[in-house]
Amino acid sequence: MSEDRDGTSAPESAANELPRERAEMVDRQLRDRGIRDPRVLAAMAETPRERFIPPEREALAYADRALPIPAGQTISQPYVVARMTELLGVEPGDRVLEIGTGSGYQAAILARLGCHVVSIERQPELAATARERLTELGLGDMVEVRLGDGSVGDPGGAPYDGIVVTAAAPAVPPALRDQLADGARLVIPVGPRDHQELLVIERNGDRSSERSDGPVGFVPLVGEAGFPE
Repeated sequence: MSEDRDGTSAPESAANELPRERAEMVDRQLRDRGIRDPRVLAAMAETPRERFIPPEREALAYADRALPIPAGQTISQPYVVARMTELLGVEPGDRVLEIGTGSGYQAAILARLGCHVVSIERQPELAATARERLTELGLGDMVEVRLGDGSVGDPGGAPYDGIVVTAAAPAVPPALRDQLADGARLVIPVGPRDHQELLVIERNGDRSSERSDGPVGFVPLVGEAGFPE
């Protein structure tokens, strides 16, 4: 037997259900759909996604879909989180800027990869909750959650070894391009509110290359270089 969070006893099968669903998610939603980086697969397998969503939606934690969280935001579907992480191409010890903390799940995956993350969130409620979750999971020392306008990035902390944006911008914010280290990548959804392309931008000296990884759908990035509130 094991105990639920409220201290009551629960069958061992119930306690094991979510980790089993997490393993199936990694196999069926990620590995079978082309996620190849073993570090990303391991990070997704080790991170309890159920801790990043409202308790009433815990049963959907490993569904192949985005889920609503407070403040009108969402936690992206597992495949999208894994794909964006893989496209970022970061290494242990890298400094990564995340725009849009949301639930904190994307930051947790990056921290599991050994990255030091600065994550900017405009909603105080989300920032506080994400900070608490990350600390409870032992990742608080790897992730700094800040309140602010993520569309302008963090010029004081630049350059970054990777930048990931978890909300859709109408165009690539120039400040984020400028805050990339040489050889680093920016992964960002760009387009109108109802549909976007996931762009991968890599800085090479004074120039940058850009390619699309395909269509996606994200909540809007609100701010000076994003959509109006």
